[in-house]
Amino acid sequence: MKSILALASLFFGLAACSAPPDTLGKLDLKKWRQDRGGCKNERTGLVADMRAEQKQLMGKFADDIGKILGKPDIHQLGAGNTKFYVYFLEKGPQCNDITKKSEAKKMILKFNAIGLMSEITYQSRPL
Repeated sequence: MKSILALASLFFGLAACSAPPDTLGKLDLKKWRQDRGGCKNERTGLVADMRAEQKQLMGKFADDIGKILGKPDIHQLGAGNTKFYVYFLEKGPQCNDITKKSEAKKMILKFNAIGLMSEITYQSRPL
């Protein structure tokens, strides 16, 4: 019995520590994660692939999305325990100071009160 519990613990421990995927369909997640704030302008070229694969992200927990897409550029809390992850898609004022409003294009992920992603929108107006 102890060996089964030890094996199960090891399995779940390794699963929790697994590296994030490098791709999601055609989307190059490694390149996406390396373009923090959209400051390298590489995310701009990945938007079409993101749109094509975004259904695979729906219903995932915020922590899982963070592992897949990388730490969000901005994390906002909303009403009713909702939260938003913002990923900039192009270079803008946020590259010099993340606290400044930016008109750079962005992708906004909305998470419901229990932390599941419920919506993805693309915007090109200030936050």
